[in-house]
Amino acid sequence: MQSKRRILLTSHGSTGDIYPVIRLGRELRDRGHDVRMATTVFFQKEVEEAGLRFIRLPPDWDQTGLAEAMRELSKARDGLDVLGKIYREAKPFIDEIITTLDAELADRTDLFVCSYVFSPMSHLARARGIPCAVTTFAHNVVPSPLYPPDRLPTLRLWPRPLQKLWNRFLWIAGERLVCWTINRTIGEGLHRHKVPPARGFFLDPADLALVTVSPALFEPAELWHDRFRFTGYLRWQAAEKPEMESVLNTFTGGQPVPILTFGSVTFEEARHVMTRFMSNWPKGKKIIVQSGWARLTIEKPGEEELVVGKMSHDQLFRHGSVIIHHGGAGTTASALHSGRPQIIIPHLGDQFFFADEIERLGVGHKLGRRRWPEKLPALVRKIEATPAFTAKARAHAATLAGENGPAMAAGLLEEMVRMRKTLSP
Repeated sequence: MQSKRRILLTSHGSTGDIYPVIRLGRELRDRGHDVRMATTVFFQKEVEEAGLRFIRLPPDWDQTGLAEAMRELSKARDGLDVLGKIYREAKPFIDEIITTLDAELADRTDLFVCSYVFSPMSHLARARGIPCAVTTFAHNVVPSPLYPPDRLPTLRLWPRPLQKLWNRFLWIAGERLVCWTINRTIGEGLHRHKVPPARGFFLDPADLALVTVSPALFEPAELWHDRFRFTGYLRWQAAEKPEMESVLNTFTGGQPVPILTFGSVTFEEARHVMTRFMSNWPKGKKIIVQSGWARLTIEKPGEEELVVGKMSHDQLFRHGSVIIHHGGAGTTASALHSGRPQIIIPHLGDQFFFADEIERLGVGHKLGRRRWPEKLPALVRKIEATPAFTAKARAHAATLAGENGPAMAAGLLEEMVRMRKTLSP
């Protein structure tokens, strides 16, 4: 029987960054722990509905402000630029974030869990001797001697020992570059609060690093350190809407149709992009469009087009023949669990990585941003006409159904705290 622990969770970002942490918090609460979650007021309702105590962190943006921030991220040149932009957005609020988290940690906290993107916050817990963990929802940041950091060159033709040396060198060099970027942006704020400069972003982010994707589908044969643990997905969904089920059934007539959703991604000239898309979409071919943060619209929807708002992806994707999306970690997880093929149109960061992974798994294809409205119809026809995509998607969904990410992650956290308490004087 596990002792009751006081646990502090925190995460910043969009839905894909917050919902998995809510799911982890709910699992820990159901196991009898006292769980607080520190995040922005935009997600306060979801946090409290999960039975967690909400702790406010800035900024107090509404969806418009968050969408503007996502639009800026979509202009980033690469993953490092995305990280730099995230920390530049956080810089005006770093003093309040640190002060709030440190005060909560001082309040008899037994465990601290934060997002790997803000892993420098783990130093607040380490300074107080509190066990700490990070969560990562994309495994492209998980170091291994078998591959280099995402988008960096591999040496496939070299002998394996030399490949491993090269990959280790790139992980160490990449970590130094990432930490330099973070410290250049918020280093003064960290120093004001006596928080050490960022270090160990990839290789030593915390006592434990929970990689919340499927171990069966994504875990490499060799990891850098045993502190990196693949748990399976932490999925939290909006409540299903019975009234929408009737709408969806009436529209589809019981036959699966393509579904287009870009989640929390926003981009310039969304209305113009959708006009291009609809001018190329086949007449008489049904499609469901989820408006999302980009507020995707169809100016004159006909009987073949249905636009829906916020709703459970599990409920929506059950009606899909192919899921067309941006490649966010949360949407990719929902599409994989649905057993439907996918088309990914990546916009930023790890979305390009997930697009490659979906192709590797044989459940879909990727498309570039610039010409997707023109090229999408032909790719949809190809995937719908190729049963192998659906067969593989269903097989992977069956694998995921046998994993229990929340239980695995919570068990690892409980064991880490128990061992720390046992070893401490």
